[in-house]
Amino acid sequence: MQTHWGEVEVADAHVHFFSPNFFLSLASQAHKTPDVVESALGWQFPSQPEELADTWVRELDRYGVSRAALIASVPGDEHSVAAAVKRYPRRFHGYFMLNAIAPDAAERVARALAAGLCGICLFPAMHRYSIQDERVRPIIQTAAAHPGTIVFVHCGVLTVGVRAKLGLPSLFDMRFSNPIDLHAIALEFPAVNFVIPHFGAGYFREALMLCDLCPNVHLDTSSSNSWLRYQPESLDLKAVFQKALQVAGPQRLLFGTDSSFFPRGWNGKVFETQVGVLESRAVGEREARMILGGNLKRLVGGRGQGAAG
Repeated sequence: MQTHWGEVEVADAHVHFFSPNFFLSLASQAHKTPDVVESALGWQFPSQPEELADTWVRELDRYGVSRAALIASVPGDEHSVAAAVKRYPRRFHGYFMLNAIAPDAAERVARALAAGLCGICLFPAMHRYSIQDERVRPIIQTAAAHPGTIVFVHCGVLTVGVRAKLGLPSLFDMRFSNPIDLHAIALEFPAVNFVIPHFGAGYFREALMLCDLCPNVHLDTSSSNSWLRYQPESLDLKAVFQKALQVAGPQRLLFGTDSSFFPRGWNGKVFETQVGVLESRAVGEREARMILGGNLKRLVGGRGQGAAG
């Protein structure tokens, strides 16, 4: 993609893969038929994961994005993202949402990693558990045994707009949202790379403290970062990037958009805004290449990438 720094390989570290199973899960929870859900949301309902993978490749090609980390956005949907990765191994890295305290969590992780997925996404507030719960340990141990596996931990404010649109409750528990809870685990498993999305989603100070203490903790820059409305007016996105660059360094920032549904597709506005911020901070070409794609490629290594696609 052409940027201020010339042609830069861009990889999106945060894209939700709203598969048929995702929509079917919503329809079941809302006690509605899938076509009623599709109509209510105004979103395109894919018939197969492979079809959605094709759509995403065309969309990324349209913008010049080389790769994306796709997140299976409902527990138990690992196979949908695995199908996308199998179809386009050079374009996608496969992540999956996991309820780490579910009875079959460890088995799910083992199967998902064997299928070529490389990102375990934990949402402690959503599933109402502490990241320090002993039941989480086997998950992190499995990640440690598979180099190139990322453990993505959502912290801070968590809102799921699609649930509100369908009248579904979001019974999340913010007691389990503080990045500091990850401190002891990140220290215990230094070979595991942890990613906290949205700069900590309101816990920016705590996320920076964690990054300062744990060199294996990274931040993704995704979404509109609307959590800034909770902060003093002096803390805008430019200041956020400046602080993150000072504390975590460019090698631990991963660009992401939080793109999700069609017909909106890839959220290029997030890219434009963040590139503008990086330019205003006089970030050099080497650092920009790290943030916009190089860091994701380095963290996952060869996992999820094949010889074709």
